[in-house]
Amino acid sequence: MFTGIVEEMGMLEQVQRGQHSAVLTIRADKVLEHTKIGDSIAVNGICLTVTALSDGHFCADVMHETLNRSALSGIKRGTHVNLERAMAADGRFGGHIVAGHVDGVGKILSTRRDDTAVWYTIEAKPHVLRYIVEKGSITIDGISLTVATVQETSFAVSIIPHTQEHTVLKERREGDLVNLETDIIGKYVEKLMQPAPQTEGKEQKSRITKEFLEQYGF
Repeated sequence: MFTGIVEEMGMLEQVQRGQHSAVLTIRADKVLEHTKIGDSIAVNGICLTVTALSDGHFCADVMHETLNRSALSGIKRGTHVNLERAMAADGRFGGHIVAGHVDGVGKILSTRRDDTAVWYTIEAKPHVLRYIVEKGSITIDGISLTVATVQETSFAVSIIPHTQEHTVLKERREGDLVNLETDIIGKYVEKLMQPAPQTEGKEQKSRITKEFLEQYGF
């Protein structure tokens, strides 16, 4: 599990592409501290397993499914990437629950500066937008952010200069693709609201109702 608080920006040094997969070699510093082969590191919000370590570098495999559902499919050598190690049990929970499993890819429609804030408007597919709510949490390229507004086909976030300066967002331009992961809690609630499969010819009804959720403060 991750929190969406980027620890550092790494540099993609090499991409070895197979027919349906790739091996990434990434230059890093902070995230390599106490890291072992088999540990998890989020790369632009995607949970990857460290398969090799060397001085100032680590390698990770990217499978077919990941390439198909993320912006890593078009990543190139020399690109900066957001990096975050898996959250330690005694760590500070600074962002929100981030699984590192990308729901889809969004496209930056526009950016604008508003005094000290920087606004990003991002287009997203309907199956992703359904879980994005105003003032809720969204992960963009591994960054935990608060949703400012939601429109029919897009949403917007407003970030402080510090976030822009210390993440790959400072290099993102209109038309660029970004990885999106919605708040996992909403997906679990939706699943629980659905009736359970029928067993032994008996219809099963969910006990999770709107009234039940309101009663317990949701």
